[in-house]
Amino acid sequence: MDTTTRDEVLKRWRARGFHGGLWTDPPGRVWEDFVHDDDELLMVLEGELELTLAGKTLVPRIGEEIEIPAGVVHTVRNRGATTARWLYAYGRLG
Repeated sequence: MDTTTRDEVLKRWRARGFHGGLWTDPPGRVWEDFVHDDDELLMVLEGELELTLAGKTLVPRIGEEIEIPAGVVHTVRNRGATTARWLYAYGRLG
């Protein structure tokens, strides 16, 4: 995803009351068992992430928006052989 598209996604998310940025993770990086007070949006730009949300595992497609409700235990793992780049933002879902 190019910078323009990335900026457009973040702009749309800001219009919905979410604020965030870009994570860049090397292969094998794991963010384990996180819980947030706010809802979280996540979108993979490059690479392959695996998400575990309340015990359910999914592999989002590039460009797919994932909603993680506040209070849900979740893990993000770069399961690919290359660097993963992904957008995140925190706010409140409708």
